[in-house]
Amino acid sequence: MSLTNHQFRLAARPEGLLKRSDFHYTEEPVHDPGPGQILVKILYLSLDPAMRGWMNEGKSYIAPVGIGDVMRAGAVGKVIASQNPGFSVGDHVVGMFGAQEYALSDGKGVSKIDPKLAPLPVFLGTLGMPGLTAYFGLLEVGALKAGDTVVVSGAAGAVGMPVGQIAKIKGARAVGLAGSPEKCRYVVKELGFDACIDYKKEDVKEALRQHCPNGINVYFDNVGGAILDAALTQLARGARVVISGAISQYNSTTGVKGPENYLSLLVNSARMEGFVVFNYAARYAEALREMAGWYSAGKLKSREDIAEGFERFPETLLRLFSGENFGKQVLKVADA
Repeated sequence: MSLTNHQFRLAARPEGLLKRSDFHYTEEPVHDPGPGQILVKILYLSLDPAMRGWMNEGKSYIAPVGIGDVMRAGAVGKVIASQNPGFSVGDHVVGMFGAQEYALSDGKGVSKIDPKLAPLPVFLGTLGMPGLTAYFGLLEVGALKAGDTVVVSGAAGAVGMPVGQIAKIKGARAVGLAGSPEKCRYVVKELGFDACIDYKKEDVKEALRQHCPNGINVYFDNVGGAILDAALTQLARGARVVISGAISQYNSTTGVKGPENYLSLLVNSARMEGFVVFNYAARYAEALREMAGWYSAGKLKSREDIAEGFERFPETLLRLFSGENFGKQVLKVADA
C-alpha cells in the first residue's frame, strides 16, 4: 500500500516550555501489517499534560520517550488492514499509537470502541484515560463518601471535568478551580458543580473558606504549586489529598516547588497520595462500563477542544500549558 506516514519524533529534551525544535517532523512509507499485526489510520490524537513529563530523562512511572523515537501519545483510529484475528478492517480502536498518521500494532493495549456510543474524541477524554484517572483517583485514592466536599483544580480540563461530575453523582459537593469566568460558568451551569473559583481573579484561600466552610474532605490536585498550598490550609479532619498532576510545575527550570503548608496534613490527620491511572489497568473495563452508563443517561457530560492539522502538533500541545484549552485537548489528524 503506497501511503506516507508523517511523524513527530523527539529531537531534544526540552528545557522549560517545549519548542517546535524539540521535535523532528519526519516521514516514511507505510508498511503492511505482518502476522499478528494491525495497521491503524490515526483519526484523533490525545494531547495531555503528562506528555511533558514523558520527555524528561530520569526515574518516573514510565520510561522516558527516547531521542529519535515517535512521541508517545494516545490516539483513536480505524483499522485499515489486519493480520490479527482480534481485529477487523473497519474497527475503531483506541491505544498508545504515538504522534503519527499511521501506526502498526500487535494489538496489545489496544481496545475496540463503539462510535455509536459517543463521538470518537470522547474516547480520549471522559470515556478515556482522563476519565479513568478521575474515576480511580476520586473513588479509590480519594475514598469519596456521600456528603463529602470535593475540590478539584483544573476543573475545566480533561480530568477535572469528570471529577466534579462523579462527585455529584455519588452525592458529594463539588467545588472547582478554573482560569476564567467563562470556564467557571461552564462547570457550574453545564456540569453541575456547586461552585467554581476563578483562581486568576479571586483570593483562592478566602474563596475556599467561603465555599468550603466545614473544610475540604477530598482535594483532587491537577496543578500543584500555589493552588495546592492554598487547598492544604482548608483541609477537614481526615481529608484525602489526591495528587494526579502538577501542570504548574512541569516547565520549571528552577526545580519543582513543593507544598509549604504540608503540616496541615499532620494537624488534620489527613493524607496526601500520588497515583497514576496505570495502577488500575486491570479494572479499566469495570470503570468504563459504569461511566458509559452515566454518559448514556446524560449524567456525565464531555467537552473537547478540537484543533485540526497534524503538522501543528507541537503548537497544539503548548495550549495545555498556557490554559488556552477549554476541555479535553484533541488534535484531529484525519477524517473518519
